[in-house]
Amino acid sequence: MGILIKGVLAVVPAGDADAVERHDIYIEGKKITALDEAPAGFVADTVIDGADRLAIPGLINAHTHTYMSMMRNIADDLSFTDWLFNTVQPIEDRLEPEDCYWASLLGQAEMIRSGTTCFNDQQMHIHQTGRAVRDSGMRAVIGRGLVGDAYDRSDYRLAEALEEMADSADCDRLSFRLNPHAPYSCGPDYLRMVADVARERGLGIHIHIAEGQAESDNMWRDHHCTPVEYVRDAGIFDSPTVAAHCIRVSESDIRILADNHVSVVTNPASNMKLGNGFAPVPELMAAGVNVCLGTDGAASNNAQNMFREMQLVSLIHKGTHDTSQCISADETFRMATANGARALGLNTGAIEVGRLADMALLDLDTPSMMPNNNLIAALAYSANGSEVETVIIDGKIVMDHRELLTIDEERVFSEIRRICHRLGLDA
Repeated sequence: MGILIKGVLAVVPAGDADAVERHDIYIEGKKITALDEAPAGFVADTVIDGADRLAIPGLINAHTHTYMSMMRNIADDLSFTDWLFNTVQPIEDRLEPEDCYWASLLGQAEMIRSGTTCFNDQQMHIHQTGRAVRDSGMRAVIGRGLVGDAYDRSDYRLAEALEEMADSADCDRLSFRLNPHAPYSCGPDYLRMVADVARERGLGIHIHIAEGQAESDNMWRDHHCTPVEYVRDAGIFDSPTVAAHCIRVSESDIRILADNHVSVVTNPASNMKLGNGFAPVPELMAAGVNVCLGTDGAASNNAQNMFREMQLVSLIHKGTHDTSQCISADETFRMATANGARALGLNTGAIEVGRLADMALLDLDTPSMMPNNNLIAALAYSANGSEVETVIIDGKIVMDHRELLTIDEERVFSEIRRICHRLGLDA
């Protein structure tokens, strides 16, 4: 299948930054095969008029829990411990596997509609998430949340995670990481086991670290170290690691993260809503840490919209650091695209020849994008996601003129209502 996007303004790499240039974009199969000059033998099955449109690399949600989409607006204005242990976990304990399929589809519909093409998901029922990804056409990196104390390779969660990896070889939009949940839910022996399996199988790791003050206080009380030191000493950083949150980190922790090439995912809306604070993003960036962006789950964010996260991450730190120059619009956009691709080891995150064809087209004839003077600034500061009109993933159109082609939203809504009624979560 060949797709030609004709005469479109596009955000493209320009050294260490991005530029907006007008191009013809040629897509063959799964990849971008040319800009401006048609490849030999190219046949366009679909031609998209790029007039008054902006092509951007698909946004990458580097940390979320899509099964939590059914928990939107039910655990609000609570402390972190009350939110997690007294509200969210009791609901999780009552979920059936099929519930996670519909909840993940709900989250994916929201992400596609706001220009996200890939997400990094920590899940309870990864078989159902994989099924949802196959149906939606999205790209995902998924893993079973792992918790435990002892070194036990027969752990059913770990076995389930490894089984799903073996079962998903037929879908190259799916990849996997091992997902030890957090330092406070994984004992040192358990973390060492996960680290060993990751090294043996060449797998990356996705983990929450230093999300709240209580975690750091308890870690120091019980182990006389920080959460970052605890995870490092267990060998987790021996494999490529994506660490979510990293809010309560010291200067020494930041050096450890940088020295071990850990990618940090900041989740500003979730972190603020739970009263956990702000990750030291400018300091992490200054130390050379690859910082990317995520929403976290809808139970703690209430949305899966990466445009909102882009606005928050830049504005928060300008305010808290008393300088308007600590994070630029271009740096913000790269957190949501190229940095996420780098963290997850994916050939996405940019519109350039040879990359996988994951992109979104935005309508420039909208109030939030008008006038069309500095479009990268518009992406970081004024866009809200409603401007997204068409989404292409893996060389296939999954949303056309705001119509989802792969997800039956009415069916999803009906199933979510049914599940929420069963769980007593409806109004």
